[in-house]
Amino acid sequence: MTDLISPLPLAISIGEPAGIGPEILLSAWSQRVAASLPPFYVIGDPSLLRSRANALNLDISFSEVEPEEAASCFDTSLPVHSLKNGFDDHPGVPSLMNAAGVIEAIERGVEHAFKGRAAGIVTCPIAKKPLYDAGFQFPGHTEFLGHLAQIRTGQPATPIMMLAGPDLRAVPITVHLALKEAIAILDADLIVTTARIVDADLKSHFGIAAPRMAISGLNPHAGEEGSMGREEIDIIIPAIETLRAEGIDAVGPFPADTMFHARARTTYDAALCMYHDQALIPAKTLAFDEAVNVTLGLPFIRTSPDHGTAFNIAGKGIAKPDSLISAIQLARRLADNSVATS
Repeated sequence: MTDLISPLPLAISIGEPAGIGPEILLSAWSQRVAASLPPFYVIGDPSLLRSRANALNLDISFSEVEPEEAASCFDTSLPVHSLKNGFDDHPGVPSLMNAAGVIEAIERGVEHAFKGRAAGIVTCPIAKKPLYDAGFQFPGHTEFLGHLAQIRTGQPATPIMMLAGPDLRAVPITVHLALKEAIAILDADLIVTTARIVDADLKSHFGIAAPRMAISGLNPHAGEEGSMGREEIDIIIPAIETLRAEGIDAVGPFPADTMFHARARTTYDAALCMYHDQALIPAKTLAFDEAVNVTLGLPFIRTSPDHGTAFNIAGKGIAKPDSLISAIQLARRLADNSVATS
């Protein structure tokens, strides 16, 4: 096991129970020694996890725990913090009946982080459709976490998505929007706000004293001096000038097709891109199984596997836990860095 600066365990919310979340959790814990995983506990339904372990022929012991008890039993049994809401256990078949438990697990993880019972939160993938059918009012996981943070702090939260892999950290400035909508809302203030948060979190969580950020253009060839669009001239360059005036090491705008080769990646600590696919295609191409979704701009650590619920393979025992293992390892490093720099 790894040496920890903070003795607190990580909390892992179980996510959508009909997806691969339960089985990659079981697989990750089974690989805890080989992967040098730090202590964590699952916020979920113990009966579902036992059932899934039996169905997959996994010999795993479980301990129902409070967060403070997780570390002491982690080596010999998977610690589980029980929910009030149980789950319908049908792999590959999402159910409205599971929505309350999925939401409760996320809320409980945030509560534990704020109360100093967990060092950070790792969230397994959720399915939005059953949550929407149950009245869930948020576009996704990240926005819900921002809402919960605002409730607890009384201050607005601006959660920022970062895809972090061994060779690239990439941030989409606009996220889950149609491309025409992303272009419509893109402005200098949004770029500046995002870059400030990235800069602050690279310092406080990633331990990078002087972060270097490369900022992409929006158009092909970064607009070709206005001949392919004026967004670079009218929006992106003014944003970069504002950031540099504040002492933030931001450079660009660069053509996106030249930003991600090996030599280019040595010149920056994070790439800020104008829309979802511009950031996520290179991130997933370079590290599809190891990339981790990190949420910046929150008053707690949150990471997540960089994949979805994968209903088509749920319950078959073939889902790879690699991204979840990377998410657990990164959450531990971020938590320890935060303690060391506080």
